[in-house]
Amino acid sequence: MLLDEHHLPWADAWTLCQGVFSYTNHTLMHEALETWPVEVLGRVLPRHLQIIFDINAHFLTQLTQQHGPDIDLMRRVSLIDETGERRVRMAYLAVLASHSVNGVSALHSELMQQSIFADFASLWPRRFNNKTNGITPRRWLAMANPALSSVLDARIGRDWRRDLSGLSALQPHLDDPALIAAISQAKKVNKQRLAAWLQQNMAISVSTEALFDVQVKRIHEYKRQLLNVLHVVTRYLRILEQPGAVTVPRVVIFSGKAASAYHMAKLIIQLINDVAKTVNADTRVADLLKVVFVPNYSVSLAELIIPAADLSEQISTAGTEASGTGNMKFALNGALTIGTLDGANVELQANVGAENIFIFGNTTAEVAAIRAAGYQPRAILSRKTELQRVLEAIRDGRFSPEEPGRYKAIYDVLVNWGDQYLLLADYSSYIAAQERVDALYRTPDAWTRKALRNVAGMGPFSSDRTIAEYARDIWHVQPMTIAG
Repeated sequence: MLLDEHHLPWADAWTLCQGVFSYTNHTLMHEALETWPVEVLGRVLPRHLQIIFDINAHFLTQLTQQHGPDIDLMRRVSLIDETGERRVRMAYLAVLASHSVNGVSALHSELMQQSIFADFASLWPRRFNNKTNGITPRRWLAMANPALSSVLDARIGRDWRRDLSGLSALQPHLDDPALIAAISQAKKVNKQRLAAWLQQNMAISVSTEALFDVQVKRIHEYKRQLLNVLHVVTRYLRILEQPGAVTVPRVVIFSGKAASAYHMAKLIIQLINDVAKTVNADTRVADLLKVVFVPNYSVSLAELIIPAADLSEQISTAGTEASGTGNMKFALNGALTIGTLDGANVELQANVGAENIFIFGNTTAEVAAIRAAGYQPRAILSRKTELQRVLEAIRDGRFSPEEPGRYKAIYDVLVNWGDQYLLLADYSSYIAAQERVDALYRTPDAWTRKALRNVAGMGPFSSDRTIAEYARDIWHVQPMTIAG
């Protein structure tokens, strides 16, 4: 537009574009960092491709003037990937055309500068910054959870709706028995509300005395719903084979959608449903374990499910989740988190206290070291008798007797094809963390006290704070005062 319609000189047009555009990166996953074949762009958008070539030429010329003829650097940062089929690197174009590039959690922003944009961060360190995601307290607490909201209003007033940092006013009351009892009662109300919905809409009866263990989010291998399933199967086998080993009843709730062509994600959904069908029909289990996959996940369902959760599953492989906002919604609603040190979980732990969150698994650095050393999931499997039996139960059709080989591909992905997201490497740590969850849930007041500490620590995770930081640091706009 600036070049062809308004006939600006190149330098002026480029300066305007960089002043206008900023780039928020939401993922380190290569599958989501688009590249487009030069041949396709040339046919569909020939003028755009010509401008991309010109941008690249100006950039590489400037780079050579400033840093000398570093051919390897030029190859790495070029907008055109010349390896194999020539492709335009769209994320690189976004970095180049923007005056600001940010990630959406402290860890993600750090990893972004160390990995996918390392060369650009070295060239322009001041261009990169962090803006941790947030959620709106109006929808995700005031509207979704009137039971808890009324407890908070009675104790600290209503101002937290506009300034979530006001939740810190709970700090002097964290050990107040009356407040702990009120928080516990609010959770019970929310669990009863969800249980009634499950009975009415899915004909599934669940006990509200059970721990509600919830993982609701997009279905993707890196988010590791499959690791959660491994725990469910572990728990199921223990109930059957080790009487008395499992004493805390659980309702494990999944929901989420998969991309239309993502076969493995669809297979994981099918496995969850088959495990649910088997477990829920087994009279030997009784109320010790129920598994529910809620179909057609939506914001409206989230508003029903999240306030009822006791335990929030945030178990992605460390280094793969940009931020997460579900983790914030659950904690704000008084759920305890079981999770890896990934995305905003790191900041969540810092704000609610390490003693009030269940952290497990390899860290980002440890994941990188495991992969660099040549990860061998089979070697782990040979040392884990219980894990071996869990995987074999899935592989051999225990949950799909009508089609015994249905889940052999899942076994192969984990055991024979490299376990890309290190489920087996984190399994034992995850199971140990789940046992700590059980131990705490046996003492309800202690559990609720930690849940209250989570709520009190959620002030920084408001989208109001996030947007204010964008306005101040990136958009350079001032708040508007509206009269009246």
